[in-house]
Amino acid sequence: MSASVRNADNRSVERWRWLFYVALAFAGALLTFVGARAQQKASDDATFRKLIDEYCAAWSTGTADAPAKFYAKDNGLVFYDVAPFAYHSWKEYHEGVQKEFLEGASEIKLTAGKDLKVTRRGMIAWTTVPMHLMEKSKDGKTSEMDLRYTGIWEKRGTSWVLVHEHLSTPAAGS
Repeated sequence: MSASVRNADNRSVERWRWLFYVALAFAGALLTFVGARAQQKASDDATFRKLIDEYCAAWSTGTADAPAKFYAKDNGLVFYDVAPFAYHSWKEYHEGVQKEFLEGASEIKLTAGKDLKVTRRGMIAWTTVPMHLMEKSKDGKTSEMDLRYTGIWEKRGTSWVLVHEHLSTPAAGS
């Protein structure tokens, strides 16, 4: 075998070896990325499950002061509620819900369902979860309703705060 054929064979072997190492490195990077993404998803799910459960417990106190820590206080933020239709700042939301809903209640219990969905893109996350509300009014009547909840969260510093939320009830017969 001539020297030029051996050199060509050696270059071919080296090229394949190099391609193998590049493919191996690429596969390792991909596995690392997928693993890190799965770990972040699990962490986000646990973080927001805790936040949602604390959120429900805060609203269950019967005062709008307790859940205030979960909300951004910027003017112009919109929060949709079951009634009235919309509030255009935390201040408006706080005062409206306290007057229209909480002042007439002797007991409130808000609970989040198990079907929490969390989607995160950097410093923004949105959550959806069914909720159940039980209210005992001061005149002794009890009412219950199922709610659909969507929260848009923004990470500010070390905390997640709501910059928008939407509560609704299914139409009768749904």
